[in-house]
Amino acid sequence: MRLIIDCDPGNGIAGANVDDGLALALAIAAPQISLELISTVTGNTPSEVGYSVAKSLLQRLGKDIPVTCGAFQGLLEPMDVWRDKLDHGVDLNGLRHLWKDVVPPKSFPLVASSAAHSIGELVCYNPGEVTVVAIGPLTNIAHAMQLYPDFPESVAEIVIMGGVFDVSGYQKDTNFGIDPEAAHIVLTSGANITLVPMDVTTQTQMLHSDLDYLSTFDNPLCEFLVETIRPWMDYSIETRGLTGCWIHDALTVAWLIDRTIVTSTQNYVDVVLEGKDRGITCIYEPESSYWDISISNKKKKPITILKTVDSDRFLSIIFHYIQNY
Repeated sequence: MRLIIDCDPGNGIAGANVDDGLALALAIAAPQISLELISTVTGNTPSEVGYSVAKSLLQRLGKDIPVTCGAFQGLLEPMDVWRDKLDHGVDLNGLRHLWKDVVPPKSFPLVASSAAHSIGELVCYNPGEVTVVAIGPLTNIAHAMQLYPDFPESVAEIVIMGGVFDVSGYQKDTNFGIDPEAAHIVLTSGANITLVPMDVTTQTQMLHSDLDYLSTFDNPLCEFLVETIRPWMDYSIETRGLTGCWIHDALTVAWLIDRTIVTSTQNYVDVVLEGKDRGITCIYEPESSYWDISISNKKKKPITILKTVDSDRFLSIIFHYIQNY
């Protein structure tokens, strides 16, 4: 399976989520996946920070996979409030010390390139062959669709981690909230889309005992994950009241490896763009007047929505491939 992962990794960055790094690790370790491009987008981390995280991981593994730095901000959404929350939350919570033993990723100079062009070219020059896993805000994917009109029909599938329907304490998720316009463009593009919302990703957790298990294997991928996930796990325990940490983004890749670990449904999904509900994920019936009065680029095509996951089998997929890397 030929894959592009568009992401906002934060492994080794104090206060930043690490599930993108786990998704990348699983895609690299699984022999049935050919990871052909990694692109970064501003979300969990600024795009240039995610770029250095991805490059550091590949350097550590001795892998030569193209990495391109993408959008530095959403299409319209102001970034200041989001960046303040995401970049400074660790200090507001007084928990920076959790990362005291973690060596941060080294900085890599940015190479002049366009993530949207790189994504668009790989997809449209190989119609029906390339799947895109989008686990950050959808800015790069929306840009690619604007630049390459054939993108929605050329991409084999877009697997999106984003959106939330009914999770206590979460009115909207970061990926759609940071760029609602991009989410709207992609969700209504008519592409073959699978949505992996927080409703399903919060059904599973990784625990310290899981990291203890991975630490028994002598390979650089296990070492990277144990080192960078532990402080984030402690941070999640402190700030979210969990017993471990959610591993949202890794489910997108695990599902591509084994689609039987989940249940799913199909429906019509979009994101609210205006008013107090801006950024909220919504389901609309195809007969709804919403489609008649809305922007003309909407395509009435249902998308697959993952609903439940077999947590034990999900974790077993991660362990199997990571430990045998």
